[in-house]
Amino acid sequence: MVPTRRPQTGLAGAAVLGLMLLAALPGSARAQAPNPLMAAAQARFEALPEAERKAIQADLIWAGQFNGAVSGSFGPLTFKAINALKGGRGPADGILAPADRAALARAAQAARDASGFRLVEDERTGVRIGIPSKLLPRRDVSSSGSRWQSADEKVTLDTSASPPGEDLAALFEKATAVNPRSPRKITYKLLRPDFFVVTGETPTGRFYRRLAAGPQGVRGFSVGYDKALAPSVDKLVIAIAASFEPFPTGPAPSAAAPPASAGSAPAARVDERYGVAVMLSDKVALTAAVAVEGCRSLRAGNRTARPRTRDESGLVLIDLDGTRTATPPALAGEAIGAGEALVLVAYADDAGKRATVALPGQLTRAGSGAMVTAPLQPGQAGSPAFDRQGRLVGLVTANPSDKQLVAGVAPQRAHAMAGPAVIREILSRSGLALPAGASSPEMSTGAVVEKVSAAVLPLVCAI
Repeated sequence: MVPTRRPQTGLAGAAVLGLMLLAALPGSARAQAPNPLMAAAQARFEALPEAERKAIQADLIWAGQFNGAVSGSFGPLTFKAINALKGGRGPADGILAPADRAALARAAQAARDASGFRLVEDERTGVRIGIPSKLLPRRDVSSSGSRWQSADEKVTLDTSASPPGEDLAALFEKATAVNPRSPRKITYKLLRPDFFVVTGETPTGRFYRRLAAGPQGVRGFSVGYDKALAPSVDKLVIAIAASFEPFPTGPAPSAAAPPASAGSAPAARVDERYGVAVMLSDKVALTAAVAVEGCRSLRAGNRTARPRTRDESGLVLIDLDGTRTATPPALAGEAIGAGEALVLVAYADDAGKRATVALPGQLTRAGSGAMVTAPLQPGQAGSPAFDRQGRLVGLVTANPSDKQLVAGVAPQRAHAMAGPAVIREILSRSGLALPAGASSPEMSTGAVVEKVSAAVLPLVCAI
């Protein structure tokens, strides 16, 4: 029997589902100022078949240039990765010439071969996942799935599965709970309707955990490894996550990617910028002013919208065409103290669509200059923040800058936020009001999202 001692990473319990999206996160989100070179590169990239777009991103991961989600969507991370790969050979235009693409494919395949990377169908759990077999030659079984481990036991990958019926939000709360007796530190956490991601550190190790729910139950994977190995293992964690399928359908794809064929670039489409708004009534919503600046047209959800005049608050009211019934959120009445845990509801890219995400936040400074620490990404300006009783406590007023992802997920950063007093003032000047939220028992993240998400709208700004 292969020894089953875990590496000293503080990795607890069975692990679960795949490292990307995320967390994250909108590969197609644009920075505030449109970049003509990136727009042209995007048009060229999106003219390729989806399988080739994803293959390029996967190869860029293996080349050590890309640490985002393999989504097939083109954004700042892909643009920068291609330019970094070119290394000054030709213009920094984000376009791979056929020779560059062929060289990338060869380099990526060499890196895969060096690690012994291969896709496996895990009979214990039903998941499909890529295993760097030269790094993790030992295979064993755990109580809930399979385990692959390095010869020195400093790197461990676990898969797990459980039958239907598990409450994902409850599992997330348990996975992120603070234990004063544990040296474990959570560095990132993200809950979405069908999966969650948790990453963290101990004094000597790192860990990544993802858990997903589907009709067949809950499945996923986790990786724990010694901190000293991070320079080489971080890249492998991203590659493992890019390969991971909790509920696979069809035959396994090839791990290698063919070179792209040259093609003429179609006309660049109109650029889009994204944001988030919260409904105040069936006709009016509130968002960050930066989310709607310079828009040739604006949509909130599936409705045409028009911003009103901006003021110094950093917020702006938008008028909505058509009708949609939604209960506006209650506004926090009493002052919220610094350090309070918050839930931010935002939108992120998911297979080319804008999907709701719940992000963990913490109020780091209260008062007129409120700040919230949260893993926001570009395109999430205007995201509303709620306390654990589901009351609105603020809106993010600045568009998050383009932050590099860490192992495919966004790091925690401080962002400016307009608090309850600012919201109340801007509504009062327009003859509007939100109901005051009464004190009530604290809710789980999932319950907060369920309570408020119908009033949160994705914004699409054509620029």
